[in-house]
Amino acid sequence: MALDRPEFHVDASGAQGAQAGNNSTQYNTFYSPAPHVVWPVRSGVVSPLADCLQSRHAEQEALAGGSGATTVLVQVLAGMGGVGKTQLAAGHAERLWADRLLDLLVWVPAGARVSVVDGYADAARQLGVDGGLAGEQAAARLLGWLAGTSSRWLVVLDDLTDPDDLRGLWPPRNLTGSVVVTTRSRDAALAGAGRRLVDVGLFTKQQAHDYLTARLAGHPALADDISGLAADLGYLPLALAQAAVYMVNQQRACSWYRAAFADRSKHLKQLAPHRLPDQHSDTVAATWSLSIEQADKLEPQGLARHVLRLACLLDPNGIPASVLAATPVLTWLGTTAGRQVTPDDVHDAVRNLHLHSLATHDPNNPARSLRVHALIQRAAYDQTSQNARDSATIAAADALQAVWPGIETDPDLGQALRANTEHLHHTNPDPLWTTDDGGHRVLFTAGTSLGEAGQVQAAAGYYQRLHHTAHQRLGPDHPNTLTARQNLASWRGRAGDAAGAAAAFEQLLADVLRILGPDHPDTLATRGNLASWRGEVGDAAGAAAAFEQLLADVLRILGPDHPDTLATRSNLASWRGEIGDAAGAADTFEQLLADRLRVHGPDHPDTLATRHNVARWRGEADDAAGAAAATEQLLADVLRILGPDHPDTLATRSNFAYWRGQAGDPAGAVAATEQLLADLLRVHGPDHPHTLATRGNLASWRGQAGDPAGAVAATEQLLADRLRVHGPDHPNTLNTRGHLARWQGEVGDAAGAAAAFEQLLADRLRVHGPDHPDTLTTRGNLASWRGQRRPVTQPVPPPRSSSSWPTDCESTAPTTPTPWPPAAASTTGGGRLRWRDTARSDPLALLEGIRAAVGVPTWIVVGHSWGCDLAVRYAVEHSRAVAAVVSIAGRSPQRDRTWSQAYEAGKATEPGVDIGWVPE
Repeated sequence: MALDRPEFHVDASGAQGAQAGNNSTQYNTFYSPAPHVVWPVRSGVVSPLADCLQSRHAEQEALAGGSGATTVLVQVLAGMGGVGKTQLAAGHAERLWADRLLDLLVWVPAGARVSVVDGYADAARQLGVDGGLAGEQAAARLLGWLAGTSSRWLVVLDDLTDPDDLRGLWPPRNLTGSVVVTTRSRDAALAGAGRRLVDVGLFTKQQAHDYLTARLAGHPALADDISGLAADLGYLPLALAQAAVYMVNQQRACSWYRAAFADRSKHLKQLAPHRLPDQHSDTVAATWSLSIEQADKLEPQGLARHVLRLACLLDPNGIPASVLAATPVLTWLGTTAGRQVTPDDVHDAVRNLHLHSLATHDPNNPARSLRVHALIQRAAYDQTSQNARDSATIAAADALQAVWPGIETDPDLGQALRANTEHLHHTNPDPLWTTDDGGHRVLFTAGTSLGEAGQVQAAAGYYQRLHHTAHQRLGPDHPNTLTARQNLASWRGRAGDAAGAAAAFEQLLADVLRILGPDHPDTLATRGNLASWRGEVGDAAGAAAAFEQLLADVLRILGPDHPDTLATRSNLASWRGEIGDAAGAADTFEQLLADRLRVHGPDHPDTLATRHNVARWRGEADDAAGAAAATEQLLADVLRILGPDHPDTLATRSNFAYWRGQAGDPAGAVAATEQLLADLLRVHGPDHPHTLATRGNLASWRGQAGDPAGAVAATEQLLADRLRVHGPDHPNTLNTRGHLARWQGEVGDAAGAAAAFEQLLADRLRVHGPDHPDTLTTRGNLASWRGQRRPVTQPVPPPRSSSSWPTDCESTAPTTPTPWPPAAASTTGGGRLRWRDTARSDPLALLEGIRAAVGVPTWIVVGHSWGCDLAVRYAVEHSRAVAAVVSIAGRSPQRDRTWSQAYEAGKATEPGVDIGWVPE
């Protein structure tokens, strides 16, 4: 049978062989190997069929009509929890599979949208159609494949909670495929065009009798009143199954069970009908109560009930094993159980829940080790007192925070921790917010984790919601409300809106000054954030001036050795370097390094970050070889201290590749960047900002190494992903367009490059305005390619590093919350190296853009310090535009490397000069 092949991208620039063509037209055909897929394919874990599964002819006949040219292709099995919808779907799937009527079977847990996306992405990977993508993009690849394939497929979406979760994720209509959905919801949206709603009800009397008879066949002494027990349990399949397990395990007869059931019923609460899609009878809760009681009788006695009470607050799709074994959970269990509880005790209690069908335990999946059905969670929740729920909520939140890794290297665990935090907050939010303590720290950790995982826009949305909640619960002036605003502004900037971030921090600063006063550490931190984002908007000089003023206040308030003082010095040095004094920045960082070593020692992250800055600014001051050597030495230490997959290690590898290329080894930079990209794909996935940045670096170095056509192809692919991930107006997208235009020119299409830069300039003007450095750079590039002069544009520079100030100008963007207690998550803390995935404005193109904007044909170029080098380079590249070059106190002609130290030492004694100037 002919099976579909996924799309492949083939680089045939080096291909050899026969050519078939007509005159100047060439036709090439390349064949790519199909991925190794063993058909038929099963994706996902089909729910195991229950023992003594009963035939339910009406529902099975409805399902059997769900495939083929003349039948409904989507069957929605709707009904109350526990009626056997999943069993019906599993039986249908297994029958089709056993009869060899399927080429593909996809089973997807649909309790949340993320589960559906994950299930689709897993299937896409198994089929080899994911295209190296993940998440929503991989899911879209699968849906596209299902729409066009001639293979026979079945997709089962099990336990759909919210129909809105399937927006954009409904499998496509295809006569060779069918879909089965199980859900408790009877929302009208589920009965749309092409879908049939199948109401799944309770067992009939005969089915219930047959089921219990079969389950108790090996224990005839227990089957003394099957019909009465079935009636008492309301013929609910799940209740019958759990009762049968209880009776067999305990060797209790039906008559005994009925008496015990009746006795316990009066003590159980009804399931709240307004919180569930259907009414559930008391007998369901009573049955679970008896099963819990039996689980509690097993060793460790009395613990299973409490584990279930805590689990009912967390994500039904899976609770990490580490959370259940965390100290806060053990302490809470010990308090409630009245004795010391160990991790082994918790493991045994979980297994007891598993034995009595109250939970599913999967020790091979540590990120989602314990799954508890939502209906059982609801029953356990309603059977728990409010005080016990509240204390369990705090214990669960503390446990989530305790096990959350400072550096996330396991995407599955990070996703599970975020899902559990959100479910906890949704289920019982009140204990997580108090007037005295504010919001629980884990709420902030979850939001920052989302952003650090590369989902920066989602992080901004999360903090928007969290700020709204904090404002309602705590008021506008509470420290946590301000913290949420700070995080919202930071992630807004990282999502591409640097101007919006700067404006938000300006408003926040006014409120912080009013509430806390000018000398409070949080006020100082907010000033640093504001200065950083002003620099990111394009006002590097303003950022430097703001940090100079801030440093004076920090020295006065905190002293010279305080971490925030040292970090402010780092920020000031970096922004001074950004405005042109690279040599001065290198000298300042060397001085700072001496203080870091004295205060923190050689292995502290802040010390490592400062070494990175020393190397970087040495390179910017025309010592690329020295920068490469220093970064190579730094990489050895970072590997030793942090390990190979730490973000700072990966960032240092990026720096080393960059300076290696700048020192004259672009081929070596290509090789190093290729190796780095492979590791980033493994650690972060394809859509993470660091991965995208490295793809841009690789394309640039390929062009520098003599393969501009390869650079064009790689940048075109990157631009498509930038547009998909970031949108058209994100700075990274605009910069990638600039890189693509440049490489188009390098392969000989100067007119195409000029046209691309012209289009880019229009968008720069719309997004940034006429005076932004990136706008001026684009204007200069446009002028250069119109004149067919080659602009000097550099590969993507190395990432800037951050030190312990909450937000550093050295980072790509301020990302860290001000450390108000309880601390918001993910402080930059100790010198985390941050990635910069967009090129700095090329100074030569920037100068040419300014000249073009002013409209002068020639001008005199004056250079100071490092600017002397820049002036000479500009004169060489644009000789017709330069009337003269003036070098002051500097570098190129006279190679004076000591003037900056003398200036710094003596500037305090120089008289001030009042220049009367009124801006027009």
